[in-house]
Amino acid sequence: MAVNRDRDPEALRVSGRTPAVILDSNFLFIPYRFGVDIFDELERLLGVPLRCLVPQCVIDELQSLDNDASPGFSKEIRFALKLVERCEIVDVNPVDGEAVDDLLLRFAVQTGYPVATNDSELRKRLKHEKVSVIYLRQRAYLMLDGVT
Repeated sequence: MAVNRDRDPEALRVSGRTPAVILDSNFLFIPYRFGVDIFDELERLLGVPLRCLVPQCVIDELQSLDNDASPGFSKEIRFALKLVERCEIVDVNPVDGEAVDDLLLRFAVQTGYPVATNDSELRKRLKHEKVSVIYLRQRAYLMLDGVT
């Protein structure tokens, strides 16, 4: 898949709705770990205001991780959960036994929205399904892969 350097927000628009991006849990750690404002970077990358969608299962995953987290990681998790307040929380009903990554993949395929993630395995699966992926590059800026 080609990397889109020309920013094609129309390719991210579904049925005339405002463009949206689905955020994975690890993507929400970027601001804390690397000092990158993901919301500003997403708008810079795509060239338009957009909605950031966070499935409820991602929030549940973060809260679950916080139960056994070290104090340092717990601080990162709380920071990520605070970022969720700037997003639109969406309920996506999981299929029995469906892992979070599987749900994100299914939701992205159904909606046509790209997924923002740094999970390399999930990125491969998304690309295989021809879903656009946004990820952190060189610990400094976001890249969009998959929109042609």
